[in-house]
Amino acid sequence: MVQDNTCYDVTIIGGGPAGLYAAFYSGMRDLKTKVIEHEKELGGKINVYKEKTIWDVGGLPPTNGSQLISQLIDQSSTFRPTIALGEQVVDIQRMNNGLFHITTNKNRNHYSKTIILATGYGILRQAKLNIEGAEVFETSNLHYTVTNLEQFRQKHVVISGGGNSAVDWANELEPMAKSVTVVHRRDQFGGHETFVARMRQSSVDILTPYAIDDVKASPDGCCIEQVTLKHCENEQCHFQETDAVIVNHGYQPDLSFLDHHPLGLQVEERRLRTSPQMETSASGIFAAGDISNHSSSIPLIAGAFTEAGLAVNAAKLYIHPNAARYARVSSHNDRFKTTTV
Repeated sequence: MVQDNTCYDVTIIGGGPAGLYAAFYSGMRDLKTKVIEHEKELGGKINVYKEKTIWDVGGLPPTNGSQLISQLIDQSSTFRPTIALGEQVVDIQRMNNGLFHITTNKNRNHYSKTIILATGYGILRQAKLNIEGAEVFETSNLHYTVTNLEQFRQKHVVISGGGNSAVDWANELEPMAKSVTVVHRRDQFGGHETFVARMRQSSVDILTPYAIDDVKASPDGCCIEQVTLKHCENEQCHFQETDAVIVNHGYQPDLSFLDHHPLGLQVEERRLRTSPQMETSASGIFAAGDISNHSSSIPLIAGAFTEAGLAVNAAKLYIHPNAARYARVSSHNDRFKTTTV
C-alpha cells in the first residue's frame, strides 16, 4: 500500500463546484488542504454539460459549463491545494489519535484532521435508453450529453427527458436545429419554470406523455433514422424521422462508500443529514452541496458555494476553537498580499 504520512487540516472528497470552492475558501482560512476526486479531471457533474449555459451563479453572465469549470479550477488553485485525481474513496476510519485515515481504490492512504464531503450525488451512472441494441448508436447519433452544439445545426433532433437538462438543450438547440422535438413521460416538466415556459413558447414540438419505445436504423445500420414514440396511456405509436437523439433520463447515483455508514454518518434518502453549519453526525466530518441534507438547502451551484464556505468555517473551528467564525473578505485578506491569482 502506498504510504503518504502527510496530515492535512482539511481533506475535501469531491472536485465539483462545492469541492472546488471549498478548496479556495479553505486556503482563505489558512488551512492545509487536499482534494480527492474519483474522476481524472476536476469539475464534477458540470463536465457532462460543458456546452450547456449556466445562468444561476451570482455575478456571472450566462456562462457555459466548460468556462465555469476553468474559472472554478483557477480559483481553487489560488492557495495551491494538493489534488489527487482518479481515486475513489472506499473507506474512512478515525484513528486512536483522532485523525482520519482515508483509503482509496488505488491503495493510497490519506490523513486529515477534518473531512468535507462534497461528492454531489456520488459517482454518476448515466441512465441509458432501455432498448436492446441501442448502445451501438452511441458512436453515431445517440447522445447522452452534448459536447458540441454545432453538430446539431440544421438537424432534426429528438430529445427524451423532462428535467433541467432536456429543457435546457431544447432551448439551446431550437435556434440552430432544423427541428427539435421533446418527448416526456409526463405532461409536467421538472426544469426551472422560466426555461420550461421559454421552451413551450418556442418552436419546440412537445410530445407528452410519450416515451421512446424503439429505434430504427438507417439502411447501412450506422445510425438511427427513425424513433417509435409510444403514448404512455393509450399505447398508440407515433413514428418520427430524426437525425439525432439526445437522451436525458438522469443519473443513477453511486454512493457505495456510504453503504456501511462509516463513523455513524446519518444517511437520509442517499444524502447526509447535516446541521445548518454543515456538520454531519460524525464530529470532524462536514458536507457541502448535493450530498448534504438540511432544511435550508438550495439545489443550485450558488447554494453549493455557500455550503462550502460554511463547511470550511466549521472545520476551522473544529481544529482551532478560538479562531474567527469566518474569513475576512478577499479585498483585505492578508493572504492575497503574497498570493498571485
